[in-house]
Amino acid sequence: MDATWAIDELAYAGPEHLDPAFVAAFNRKQGNPDPGPDLAVLREHGLTSESTVVDLGAGTGQFALAAARCFERVIAVDVSPAMLAFLRERAAEADLPGLRCVRAGFLSYEHSGPPADAVYTRHALHQLPDFWKAVALDRIAGMLRPGGVLRVRDLIYDFPPGQAGEVFAGWLANAVDDPARGYTRQDYIDHIRTEYSTFRWLFEPMLAAAGFEIVSVDYHARVFGAYTCVKR
Repeated sequence: MDATWAIDELAYAGPEHLDPAFVAAFNRKQGNPDPGPDLAVLREHGLTSESTVVDLGAGTGQFALAAARCFERVIAVDVSPAMLAFLRERAAEADLPGLRCVRAGFLSYEHSGPPADAVYTRHALHQLPDFWKAVALDRIAGMLRPGGVLRVRDLIYDFPPGQAGEVFAGWLANAVDDPARGYTRQDYIDHIRTEYSTFRWLFEPMLAAAGFEIVSVDYHARVFGAYTCVKR
């Protein structure tokens, strides 16, 4: 992408993701999400041990490390040097020859070799404003083979604007008090104010415009969306 007009994704990554101390506790704060259900979705859509998977916004590698035990080639991509350093240490300890770590973002990663069979991204697209989300989805479609799978988990708003106060009140009420145990009320407020979660009724047309068919969708608490899409 032409660097003269593209945004600097590192500047949008959120300062906490650039902090090695935060990164070291990242999995615990997230609740150590189980990658098993997402791996099962990819297998259900035809991926095999010979498949190639790109994990965009790979973070500390919770999904990428597990995927590298299932698929022949996994490319873990993250824009944060701190995240990638942590992931590389974990990958070296795990001895996974099919796992490659790349420092890049949604707008700068350049896929090489045969098209990917699947792209996975979890809680990373919301770091991009909507224009750049649409560009990112178009780029993702470009790296996938026809029939390839896009699996997205993210903070996406499943409500009309007029219900934002009601929904956010419920979300904030379920925050934890101890930041070491999870995301606090202030964490959620900072997300709402400074990050770029979009409405479902805007996100789904972006997927369609990029050439994806939505084959399954699930929402939790009206703020967490999980999508399985297939490139047409």
